[in-house]
Amino acid sequence: MANKEAIAYIGTYTKVESEGIYRLHIDKKTGEITQNKLAGKMDNPTYLKLTDDQKHLYSVAKDGDKGGVAAFAIKEDGSLEHLNQEVQAGNPPCYVDASKDGAYVVSANYHLGTIVAYPTEKNGALKAPSSSVQHIGTGPNTERQEKAHAHFAGFTPDEKFVITCDLGTDYVTTYALNDGILDKVSDLKVAGGSGPRNLVFHPNDKIAYIMTEMAADVVVAAYDEATGALTEIQSIASLPADFSGENKGSAIHISNDGRFLYVSNRGQDAVVTFAIDAEGKLSLAATTPVEGVGPRDFDLDPSGEILLVSNENTNNVTVFGVNKETGALTLLQKDIHVPEPVCVKFINE
Repeated sequence: MANKEAIAYIGTYTKVESEGIYRLHIDKKTGEITQNKLAGKMDNPTYLKLTDDQKHLYSVAKDGDKGGVAAFAIKEDGSLEHLNQEVQAGNPPCYVDASKDGAYVVSANYHLGTIVAYPTEKNGALKAPSSSVQHIGTGPNTERQEKAHAHFAGFTPDEKFVITCDLGTDYVTTYALNDGILDKVSDLKVAGGSGPRNLVFHPNDKIAYIMTEMAADVVVAAYDEATGALTEIQSIASLPADFSGENKGSAIHISNDGRFLYVSNRGQDAVVTFAIDAEGKLSLAATTPVEGVGPRDFDLDPSGEILLVSNENTNNVTVFGVNKETGALTLLQKDIHVPEPVCVKFINE
C-alpha cells in the first residue's frame, strides 16, 4: 500500500469555502487522487508540520483576533483530533516547525515580526511559550520592508539551532534554543530588498538554500555546525533575465538524494528545477508550468516519485511525476479541487 500511494495533508485559508486541513491519498503511478476529504477543522491553518513519528500535527491557528499554534493528534484513520492551542493577541504566524523528538515547536510571525518557542507535553499538546524574540529593522523596499517580517523558523538538521528568515530586514538569523530560551548566535545579511522567505538544508547537512520572495533568487550558504553561522557561497536567479511580470518567490524543497532543488514562483506560476553539483552549488535545469495560479507551496513525497503543488488562487492541486535521474517533472493530474490550498505536507511511508 505504501509503495503505491502517497498521503498528504493540505493546509488552507478558510476565507471562502475551505473548512480547515484536508487529507489526500495519491496514486503515485497515475497521480490520481483516491481520497480527498477534510481531516480537521481549523480557522486558516495556512502552514502545517508533521512530527517525525507521525503521531502529531501542528498548525498555524487563528482564533478571532488572536493567533498562534494548534496541536492535533493523528488518528488511525488519518483524521485529526484537536488537542489544544496556544494563541496570543494579534495575527497568526505563517510558519511552524517541530523538533525531531517533538519536545519543542517554533513559529515565525510575518505580521508581528516575532519568533516564538513552545514546549510540548508528552501527549503532543502545547505548553505556554517559553521564549519570544522580536525582530527589529527595515529594508530598502519601503512597501514590503517597512518593518521586520519573520517568515521562517526551523530547526537545523543537528537541532543545535533554530534558523529564521526575515523578509522585512533581509537577515537570516541563527538562534540557540537553550532550555526553551532563544539566544541569537549569528546573522547572515542577504542582498538588500531580496526578502528571504524560506529555507531548506541539503541532506549532507552542510549547505542551506534560501528562497527569496521579492528577488526570487536562491541563496546558497555554507552551514557551520559548530557556531550555527551561515556564509553565502552563491546566489542564482530562478526567473529568466527578461521576465517582466509581477512575481513572488514562495516554496523551496530538495530531493532526498540531494541532486535537485525545486522552488515555486507565484506570477511566473511555475516550479523551477536546479541541479546541485558536488560543492552544493546550483545550475538552472528546467522551468515547469504548474497548471494553476499562485503556487504557494509544494512538496515531494518521501519516495521522491511525485511532487504535489498547491495553487492557492485557482483552488487546485497539481501532481507531477519526478524523474529521479534527471529531476524532470511530468504532469500527471491538474484539475484536483482543494479549496484555498496553501501548504503541502506528505506523511512518511
